[in-house]
Amino acid sequence: MPMRPPPRNATSREEAVDVRLTVLQVLPSLEGGGVERGTVEVANALTAAGHRSIVMSAGGRLESEMPGTEHVTWPVGEKRLGTWWYVRRVAAYLATQQPDILHVRSRLPGWVSYLAWRRLPAKHRPHFVTTVHGLYSVSRYSSIMARGEHVIAVSNAVRDYVLMSYPRWAASERISVIPRGVDATEYRKGYRPEPAWTAQWRIDHPALNTKRIVTLPARLTRRKGHHDFIEVIAQLRSRGHDVHGLIVGGDAPHRARYARDVRAEIVRRGLTSHISMLGHRDDLREILSQTDVAVSLSSKPESFGRTVLEALALGTPTVGYAHGGVGEILGRLFPDGAVPPGDLGAAVTAAECALAGAGSIGHAEEYELAEMLRATLTLYQRLARGSG
Repeated sequence: MPMRPPPRNATSREEAVDVRLTVLQVLPSLEGGGVERGTVEVANALTAAGHRSIVMSAGGRLESEMPGTEHVTWPVGEKRLGTWWYVRRVAAYLATQQPDILHVRSRLPGWVSYLAWRRLPAKHRPHFVTTVHGLYSVSRYSSIMARGEHVIAVSNAVRDYVLMSYPRWAASERISVIPRGVDATEYRKGYRPEPAWTAQWRIDHPALNTKRIVTLPARLTRRKGHHDFIEVIAQLRSRGHDVHGLIVGGDAPHRARYARDVRAEIVRRGLTSHISMLGHRDDLREILSQTDVAVSLSSKPESFGRTVLEALALGTPTVGYAHGGVGEILGRLFPDGAVPPGDLGAAVTAAECALAGAGSIGHAEEYELAEMLRATLTLYQRLARGSG
């Protein structure tokens, strides 16, 4: 049976002692993505620290990356009527396993978990924690992410969104800003890919060996700014820069029409020899390390901007529309790359300056994976000790 947390009136001496925790994280699946990756990272940090880690999801390929974690394979994130039957099962699971922390990371699993949590007597409930990973549409459905006993926001932009959109449930003292982080051992300035990767890259893309590379790492969705990227490449070339644009990101079947539109625009602008669409890649780190300038041109604010952080951590100058989490990261690490949202002229000029080597990339400890994990586990301990 997992150790229960000390009573809420614990003395200051008792509060200074860490307790062994049982933490249950809940999300739709483990197939891949930023939410899933963060779940795996926290799970592994918990087990490394001697805690009990449980993850509840429909499963997926990332399960194998959590060797010390128990996995409950329940599809609590499937958008179908039958999902609500899991409320009773989750409540029973909470009652028998007695986790100290119930941490939800997505809206539908959040509602299932919340309704299950409410079924328990108040004194037997785990601490209910949510992480707001996105700037969701404001609605009662989305409000579940603001209803945690404690809310983790992945950026100041997300914190402001929660406070503004859900004043009924959210309070500033219940929100912690814990940015997502990158592994400093894997993303570092001066990183070079393995020789075999580099040799294959040169074989697969011989035209890039003599060109400056400008990369947009973004899945094919309309708000990610692919048409703006095409314009940036066109203007850079018209100004005499021998650049080649790379679009790195997959397209889902339901977005096939948009992918066709992007390809048609490349053809219409006469840029088929100057822009390549690489689709989904598992070697984005390597591609970013070979990139001269990365860009982020989302028409709507991003909640965080992980690819911007990854590029900058590798020492790759990055130009982006300065709103949301992307604006925060650029403002902290590379202000020369921050341009007004939608200002293509400013984006082209900033890219020119970056190609010329202007500006320097800073470092911020709060964007390291180790700091994200430390802050998350510290929050868990505070809540378990009743001092959250």
